[in-house]
Amino acid sequence: MGTCNTFFMAVEKVPARPPNSIRIVIEIERSESRLDNVLLAALREQNENLELKTISRVAFKELFTSGKVMIKGQRARPSSGLAAGVTYVDILS
Repeated sequence: MGTCNTFFMAVEKVPARPPNSIRIVIEIERSESRLDNVLLAALREQNENLELKTISRVAFKELFTSGKVMIKGQRARPSSGLAAGVTYVDILS
């Protein structure tokens, strides 16, 4: 009798991007305890939106308090942890 090897490939499910939003893709190798630190660094590194690249800490905090930072369609909190891998963060305009 032969041996049957079955391989399953993980299919990454990319959530739909909300209208009038900017998507930031965060890819990390290890989990992080706070979203806000990682997201601010990612905003500083991106070049698609100059306003977000140079955002002040006060304005950045306001994005969270006004509910404009979303992960998988849910409102994100600055203290939310991030798992290793890819996270899609949408910032509403």
